Amino acid sequence: MRSISTFRMGIVAAAIAVTTLAATPALALDEKSVVTKPERSPWAVFRFGFSAYKQGHKQEAMEAYRYAAENGQIGARWKLARMYAEGDGVARDDYEAFKFFNEIARQDVEPGAPDETYVSDALVALARYARTGIPGTPVKANPQAAQEYYMRAAATYRNPDAQYEMGKMFLDGEGVKKNTRQASRWLNLAAEKCHPAAAATLGELLFASGEKVRGLGWMTAALAKARPGDTEWVRSAHEEAFALSQEADRRTAIALSQDILDRCSQ
Repeated sequence: MRSISTFRMGIVAAAIAVTTLAATPALALDEKSVVTKPERSPWAVFRFGFSAYKQGHKQEAMEAYRYAAENGQIGARWKLARMYAEGDGVARDDYEAFKFFNEIARQDVEPGAPDETYVSDALVALARYARTGIPGTPVKANPQAAQEYYMRAAATYRNPDAQYEMGKMFLDGEGVKKNTRQASRWLNLAAEKCHPAAAATLGELLFASGEKVRGLGWMTAALAKARPGDTEWVRSAHEEAFALSQEADRRTAIALSQDILDRCSQ
């Protein structure tokens, strides 16, 4: 049986072969058919891992991602974190995922940089773990830490999921002092980025504050784009607001929702 290091060398060699031999139609997993002295480019190995993953070779993908991650590829760390978090090709292990996400979040990545999305998503994942904790691990529930992770993702990287969560935390006073104005601000930022749950929550706030047409408009647009896990509560909120609205307000809100959906489709 080959050692792990030998296996990884095979993965690296295969990666170089895949990225340099354009005529090869499938993954070159046979060490005899690939370059034997690779340059060991982390980017090439990461690309190989991605190709292996797409073809269902998840063990090979993980080995490639590990090599690339150990050599500085943030995207490879993110893929490993996601695989552990979702139990994708490996037994689910939230603490292992947390450690990879934490390594990513410690990177000094400027807004707009190529790796911005990885860092932004990692911060959101860390916030979710901090919100609930991970049983049987050193990661305990810490709403304030969750708020800090969300704030960094929302303010620095303009992540709409983080902006939505910040809105909810200000709305509920979770980890921060309750502040409806701040909640509306963050929800509006996320809703303008076409985040359905944020649009629905913003719509509820607006409707309750007397801005019934705008509120119903946001809720109508949210219902059209609601994610599967949010559909039920968004529909319930929309139906309640719709029932309380005058016919003229309903027609205006429907037109407004179409404008919102048109902007989101651009």
